[in-house]
Amino acid sequence: MAAPELLSDEGYRADGRRPAELRKVRARMGVFAQADGSAYIEQGNTKALAVVYGPHEMRGSRSKALPDRAVVNCQYSMATFSTGERRRRPHGDRQAGELALHLKQTFEAAILTHLFPRSQIDIYVQILQADGGNYCACVNAATLAVMDAGIPMRDYVCASSAGLAEETPLADLSSPEEAAAGGPGLVLALLPAAGQIALVQLSARLHQERLEAAMEAAGQACRALHAVLDRVVRERLREVTALMGD
Repeated sequence: MAAPELLSDEGYRADGRRPAELRKVRARMGVFAQADGSAYIEQGNTKALAVVYGPHEMRGSRSKALPDRAVVNCQYSMATFSTGERRRRPHGDRQAGELALHLKQTFEAAILTHLFPRSQIDIYVQILQADGGNYCACVNAATLAVMDAGIPMRDYVCASSAGLAEETPLADLSSPEEAAAGGPGLVLALLPAAGQIALVQLSARLHQERLEAAMEAAGQACRALHAVLDRVVRERLREVTALMGD
């Protein structure tokens, strides 16, 4: 599938979306009572689950504790049934390790870790169904789970991918679009209120003008996701307030 086929002559993508349009997002918080915080999100056909434990005392060697802030520990995995491919080592492959490191860097930029010295915060995310934008769905689910745990953050962290069909930027790529474009092109994790970038990842070289167009598309998608996640948090707050009232 060549890149021009990503967009029809009428300006529509294969799934009927406009170039800047997000896939449908559904999300819930508080899906696991045993965890301090948890969330489930669907972005199109990509489904992710996140659970958070902490802040708590350091586990294992206490020498790893930091005197001025909390350690953020992240683990990323894909369920064996998440893709059509048979996965032998869903927890141990190199890509999972890289994505876990990216998650750690992203949330270290957002969580107010200085409030919890000599402690640890654990974030576990799992892709239940993969259809493009896996890392982004994990970031968005983890943001909701961290908030569900009551851990203070500088801002929401919202993530989206972007690519290009010729000169037209596309936001929130699906798996077929990633395959056609040779990868997501660009992944952006953004703290939208401050406009602070938590993470940018490029999977291909882009000319400066094309990079700016892709960054703008991903940034707009992150701001649109922020509105969706904010509604989910407010709905969760109403639920918890009603339960406390009872």
